[in-house]
Amino acid sequence: MVASLGDPYSEYLTLEDFDALAEQTNGKFFGIGVSVSSNEEGQILVIAPIKDTPAEKVGIKTGDLILKVNGEPVSGNDLQAAVAKIKGDKGTSVKITIYRPSTKETKDIDVKRDEIKLETVISNTIKDLGYIGITQFNDNTYDEFTKALNNLKEKNVKGLIIDLRGNPGGTVDSVEKIANELLPEGTIVSAKNRDGQVVFDYKSDKEYVNLPMAVLINGGSASASEILAGAIRDFKMGTLIGEKSFGKGIVQSVFPFPDGSGLKITTSEYFTPSGENIHKKGIKPDIEVKLPENVKGIGIEHLDTDNQLKKAIEVLEK
Repeated sequence: MVASLGDPYSEYLTLEDFDALAEQTNGKFFGIGVSVSSNEEGQILVIAPIKDTPAEKVGIKTGDLILKVNGEPVSGNDLQAAVAKIKGDKGTSVKITIYRPSTKETKDIDVKRDEIKLETVISNTIKDLGYIGITQFNDNTYDEFTKALNNLKEKNVKGLIIDLRGNPGGTVDSVEKIANELLPEGTIVSAKNRDGQVVFDYKSDKEYVNLPMAVLINGGSASASEILAGAIRDFKMGTLIGEKSFGKGIVQSVFPFPDGSGLKITTSEYFTPSGENIHKKGIKPDIEVKLPENVKGIGIEHLDTDNQLKKAIEVLEK
């Protein structure tokens, strides 16, 4: 029934799937630390490995396709079943067979599972600039973000780098609150259903942090990340730097059944302040900069070789 919708993001959720979804929204689970989705061909696509997790450490990358788990073929048409196979107790191992389109290489990767704690915001200073990296948007992200932002404001930073690379998205409520801190009064994002009716229209108020911004994006920046990047671009409050984003411009709702299972289905498409829907298109950066293969994750640890981060610093120092 769900397959007949023709939407790779809609899926049936078992009771166990609901528990897993709640774990990730609350910020802690056990597994290898990789965000995945189903693509149009029914394959399992890696949106991004989560920073400082087993998946990132063994070299799983954005764009990889997961073909097998412990030798058993897996399909994006039953994404939750595949995710359940990848998860497991801390310290146990799982063999992931991936195909990497960029090199046309298929290989097996052994990964040791661990507790994945989703501290979703990291911050630092680079000279007189503030840096905030957001790994995803969950229930705790807004509080983490405002704490980091207030700390940087106390240091009187002259500009702000927002790093959304590898951020697969998350809750709309979280990203809407963060955008409200960064943008002047106006529409942040709106959504329309299949009939073209507006189902929500989030607006920012007059109070905001009036700092020049540079926003880092790449192919792993999806959904809620694209809401924030698109809003900053359309408000002309910052420069987008990096590579084209993923292109997931849809809103999903979960409908529970009495037995604890349910459906997660696409109910609307969202639009940036300028009225653009980026689904299946992505957002192109204002300045395109490729990242060297040896640079992994976000943060400032690879400042010497992170060309995208260096470009952001250059733009803000002009």
